[in-house]
Amino acid sequence: MVIVLLRPARPDEADLVSDLAVRSKGHWGYDARFLAVSRVQLAVLADDVVAHRVTVAEVDGVVVGFYAIEGKPPVAELSRMFIEPGHIGGGIGRRLWEHAVATAAAAGITSFTIDSDPSAEGFYLAMGAIRSGSTPSAVVRGRVLPQLTFYVART
Repeated sequence: MVIVLLRPARPDEADLVSDLAVRSKGHWGYDARFLAVSRVQLAVLADDVVAHRVTVAEVDGVVVGFYAIEGKPPVAELSRMFIEPGHIGGGIGRRLWEHAVATAAAAGITSFTIDSDPSAEGFYLAMGAIRSGSTPSAVVRGRVLPQLTFYVART
């Protein structure tokens, strides 16, 4: 059994999670040019780590995934959720998702949006998000991304 530690990211881990995001995006077969252009969009800045509620997943002391929630209640955005390619499909995403939902609920967030990579949409739908529209890609002109919404259950 893999032991996963979920904890708040530290500002000094901004570059580490930014690089992880690019590797994770690359898992879906994007070419080097697309990933280079995406790097700016995927970057997490040190100042954003606390402001965007960045949480990391560690396995054996190594960061293998993270998520970020931006915005204030009642509606926010799950702006980033990335898993190290070697850990995709191993339950890290589900653990991060459950933690993100609990974090959102505790903050008074009643729903959050997700501008999803098309390859990740199935994961979010399986977690209970619904397709609520589409949004233009900030990276490639003319590319459209699925926009999803998740309604946080009140406890």
